[in-house]
Amino acid sequence: MNLQRLSAVVTTGFPLWIVLGCLWAWGQPLAWVWFRPWIEPGLGVIMLGMGLTLRVADFVAVARQPRLVLLGVAAQFIIMPLTGAGLAWAFQLEPGLAVGLILVACCPGGTASNVICYLAGANVPLSVLLTMCSTFLAIPLTPLLTGWLAGAYLPIDGWALFQSMLVVVLLPLLGGVAVNAAVGRLERPERVRRWIDVLGPILSALVVVLVVGCIVAMKQKEIASSAGVLFLSVFLLHGFGFGLGYVVAWVFKCPASICRTVSVEVGMQNSGLGASLATKHFAHLALAPVPAAISAVFHCLVGSVLAAWWRRRDEARALRD
Repeated sequence: MNLQRLSAVVTTGFPLWIVLGCLWAWGQPLAWVWFRPWIEPGLGVIMLGMGLTLRVADFVAVARQPRLVLLGVAAQFIIMPLTGAGLAWAFQLEPGLAVGLILVACCPGGTASNVICYLAGANVPLSVLLTMCSTFLAIPLTPLLTGWLAGAYLPIDGWALFQSMLVVVLLPLLGGVAVNAAVGRLERPERVRRWIDVLGPILSALVVVLVVGCIVAMKQKEIASSAGVLFLSVFLLHGFGFGLGYVVAWVFKCPASICRTVSVEVGMQNSGLGASLATKHFAHLALAPVPAAISAVFHCLVGSVLAAWWRRRDEARALRD
C-alpha cells in the first residue's frame, strides 16, 4: 500500500480509528496514559500541519465568499456555545462536566469536518475555508465565550486560556503558513507539498486518537460514574449543532451542498483543542476534559452517518433522474 492510499484510508476511516482507540484505551489504560505530557505539544503539531496546507490563495478566497464565510462562522460561535450552556443548565451538570461541555462547545470546527463534507457531497473548499476562519477567530473567541458562559460555575481565567490559544494554535498555524510560503519558492515545490498532503492527515489523525484515548484511559472512573448524563448531553450538543447549522443555512436560502457544509462545520468541534485546554487549565476538575473526549467520538459518528445518508439520497435521486 503506497502512502497516498494509506493517507486516504486513515482519513476516511477516522471515525473508526477514534472508536477503536477509545475501546483499546478503556481495556488497556496503561498503554495510553503515557501520552498525558504530550497532549498540548501534540495539538501544536496538528495546528502546524493545518498551517502547512494553507496558502495565500486560501485567504484571498475568503474575500470572494464573505457572505457564506460569515454565515458559517457566525453559526459556529453562536449555536454551539449557547447550546452547550443551555444543556449544562438544563441537565444541572456538576461544575466539571458543565465547564468541559461549554469549553468544547466554544471551540472552532475540527479538521475532520473537511473529510465528512467530502463524504457527504458537500462543498469541500468552503468547509476548508470555514475551518480555517473559525480556527483563527477562536484565538480570542474561545477564551471570551468560555469565560462568559462557564463563569457561572466557577471563576475562569480567560487570559490564561488566551495565552494557550496563542501558543498551541496561532504560533503553529503561522509557522505552517510561513513554511508553506518558503516551500513555494523552491525549484520543485509540488514534490514537497505532495509529501505534506500525504503525511499531514496521517499524523493529525494519529495525534487526535492519542489525545482522546489518553483522556479515556485517565478518566475511566469519572466516565463510568457519569456515563448517562455525559453521553446524552454531548450527543445532544452535536445533534443540535448539525441540525441547527443546516436549518440556518436553509433559512438563508443556501443550496443543499452549502446547507450540508454549514451543518457539518457547526456540528463538528475541534475536540482535541478542548481536551488540551481542559487538561491544562481545569486539572482540578476531574471531569472537565471528558466531554471533549466523548465529543470526538460522537461528532465523528454522527457526521459519518449523516454523510452516508446524504450520499445515499443523492445516488437514489440520480437513479430516478
